Amino acid sequence: MASDAPRLRKQLKLFDVYSVSTGAMFSSGFFLLPGLAFAEVGPSVILAYLLAGFMIVPAMLCAAELSTAMPRAGGAYYFLDRSLGPMFGTLGGLGTWLSLVLKTSFALVGVGAYLALFWDLPMTPVAVGLTGVFFLFNLIGAKETTGLQRVLVGALVGILAVFTVAGVVHVAGLWVSPAGGPALAAMDALAGVSAEGLLGAVGLVFVSYAGLTKFASVAEEVENPDRAIPRGMVLSLLTATVLYVLGVFIMVLVLDPETFAGDLTPVASVGVVVMDWLPGAYTALGLILVAAVAAFASTANAGIMSASRYLFAMGRDELMPRRMARVGRFGTPGLAVAVTSAAVLLCLLTLDVASLAKLASAFVLLMFSLMSLAVIVMRESRIESYDPGYRSPFYPWLHIVGLIVPLVLIGELGHLAIVFTAGVAAAALGWYFWYARRRVARAGAVLHWFERMGRDRDLHLDAELREILKERGLRGHDPLAEVLTRAPILDFDGQPSFEQVAARAAAELAQRVSVPAAELAKSFCAGSHTGATPVGRGVALPHLRVPGLAGTTLVVARVPGGVHMNVHAVGGGHEEQVHALFFLVGSTADPAQHLRLLAAIASMADDPGFLDGFAAARQGPDLRALFVPHLPAAKTISPV
Repeated sequence: MASDAPRLRKQLKLFDVYSVSTGAMFSSGFFLLPGLAFAEVGPSVILAYLLAGFMIVPAMLCAAELSTAMPRAGGAYYFLDRSLGPMFGTLGGLGTWLSLVLKTSFALVGVGAYLALFWDLPMTPVAVGLTGVFFLFNLIGAKETTGLQRVLVGALVGILAVFTVAGVVHVAGLWVSPAGGPALAAMDALAGVSAEGLLGAVGLVFVSYAGLTKFASVAEEVENPDRAIPRGMVLSLLTATVLYVLGVFIMVLVLDPETFAGDLTPVASVGVVVMDWLPGAYTALGLILVAAVAAFASTANAGIMSASRYLFAMGRDELMPRRMARVGRFGTPGLAVAVTSAAVLLCLLTLDVASLAKLASAFVLLMFSLMSLAVIVMRESRIESYDPGYRSPFYPWLHIVGLIVPLVLIGELGHLAIVFTAGVAAAALGWYFWYARRRVARAGAVLHWFERMGRDRDLHLDAELREILKERGLRGHDPLAEVLTRAPILDFDGQPSFEQVAARAAAELAQRVSVPAAELAKSFCAGSHTGATPVGRGVALPHLRVPGLAGTTLVVARVPGGVHMNVHAVGGGHEEQVHALFFLVGSTADPAQHLRLLAAIASMADDPGFLDGFAAARQGPDLRALFVPHLPAAKTISPV
């Protein structure tokens, strides 16, 4: 991917993550599916929703780790491309895009199903009109899109909270009421559930949680992904699990089994019973209608937003036409949004989206499995610049579970779902071999794993991850402020050689790190000859790590006359004159922090006028003041 590729603006916060993830889950999974699931598995549907909430945890944690390590548009596509290579990336990108388009279309049809409770409206024209509305919101900007999402999710969660509390109170009364016999019998039936039947039920309802990881596709637009993404996903999963389990529990106990089994609007059927204390004959039904429309609309809105980022990311990497990566005047990928919205319209007008959306769920499960594999590959590749802000726990056992469980659940969805998934995969791979393969040269982190076994590695990936480190900046505990405060400045006259500058810097460092000056100087010179020393915009960053070293030490060299250094690059190199050299020595114990410090120093070189300010800086406060915009809030100490 080119370094000058367009970037999306970072303007989304924690509640935006929560809104997109939560809104993407509450549609058919709560407002349509419970009755259909009850018809197949009976009261065990309650346990199925609970177990499904636990089973999606590995996928959620893996998505959080990958999103904080590589906060780029494209979600599963980007993760699979950078870990397993562009062939798997194409598979994940096109397949997930198609599944999102189908599920978005299904959600728009669902709006019409609930509106029919009050008005006799044609479902397809309503769905087409809403597609146009969501297209405009997504075109105008991510902030506007998530602003709408906040309103929809706020209304949804608020009404469902009232529904749940009213339902729990109503159910509590059934335990002591003579009319509660059927409800108690339904609970007794749970004791006779077989493991095989329960697994089948989990496979059926698991897709209700599939929207949880959808926000990974817009991670590039999050202001603080290290905090916002994991926290937003966890809060979203807790909300969904509580409302799903309690809501279905209430439905099972309140509705007659025969009625529930054939009910396509079970929330409305239960709502008029448990909220009969509200004034007016249609107040309860009206609230449920608002919640249902908000749920389906939020799923559709988040679906168009997420799906368009897959096309955008693939266009940026040239797996799709480059035009897909164009960012319009509103800072959004306009063509990708338009193509996604057009695809939704085409599905609404020509396909049985309800049936296909259920089949597409199997492909989502496949992506969950591959994301767990992606984390394993990234960890085992031992790429030092792979530096997630959140690391999923219990490695590798949790990730092995996350790899296997979705594959087992795919088998529970039936042969037709497996055939559909295979067909989508074949179409995506056909596109890769026909269009994309000749346009890309990436191989993914899996080559770094192979390199440990004596094979090859992908140097482009390491460079890209270092660029991501540079964009993300420092973490609160990184000691750059202290390191800069203690760093001496060495001034040089004339045009010394790099070897002369390195020798003097090594002599200064040797007094601080208990390593012979000659050994330090030799290592710095070796790095400059092999391309390990980053050079750009008049700044060079000679660096090395020493086993057992406590802390990080820096010496700064200022050379007004310039030092000539060779810059190594893919396809050739050139010579550059350097005026500022930062000799950084850290410990081998924390390579990721060492790279973050280097990245922070490199990022300040991009600021206009940095070298002018650097030329006039004094040791300590003046030097640190140059870095204030790049320091985390906890470390931005006043320079005076």
